[in-house]
Amino acid sequence: MEKPGKEKHAGFEKFKGDRKGILASWYGPDFHGRPTSSGELFNMYALTCAHKEYPFGTKLRVVNPKNEKEVECTVNDRGPFIAGRDLDLSYAAARKIDLIGPGTGHVIVEPLGRDLRYVKYIRYGASNGILTIQVGSFRDEANAKRLKAALEINHKNVYVIEANVGGAQYYRVRIGKFNNKADAAKIGNALANEGYNVMVTKFEQQI
Repeated sequence: MEKPGKEKHAGFEKFKGDRKGILASWYGPDFHGRPTSSGELFNMYALTCAHKEYPFGTKLRVVNPKNEKEVECTVNDRGPFIAGRDLDLSYAAARKIDLIGPGTGHVIVEPLGRDLRYVKYIRYGASNGILTIQVGSFRDEANAKRLKAALEINHKNVYVIEANVGGAQYYRVRIGKFNNKADAAKIGNALANEGYNVMVTKFEQQI
């Protein structure tokens, strides 16, 4: 994968968000070691989770109301991609609240704050001409397709373009087509603040 963007801040910002009741599931072995939407490799034994909206780095308290067990985990991925579900817990997080056996269950989530190391800077590979935003570059097409699907939860005009670099095939995940740097930066800053690795680069017509 392309080199991650620089961290913009350090530290942890505490805040309390609204408690919500949602349907959760979990994911594990099939995704272990694969890139998450934030760029980190998924570790099924770490206390992490995937959510459709919370920025990467958001720490959530997740409570299973059936047994009152709870776990704190960090959002580092997007998903789940099944209608009606709002949260995918890592294997380790799901195990803490006895969700492995049932597979799914209603939980109560409460945001506790955010690890600001997940906030990124925009990088510029180009600043003139027709521009686009690159959010990831992969050798494995399946990883590119997963990131595309994750971005499409909250963003429009997401596409994958192929590139051959030194005889190696890459699949680049990009968003939009912009006439100037200011327009690209507006969307790029939002993505970077959300926790994505963002590079503004020249737009290339898809073949």
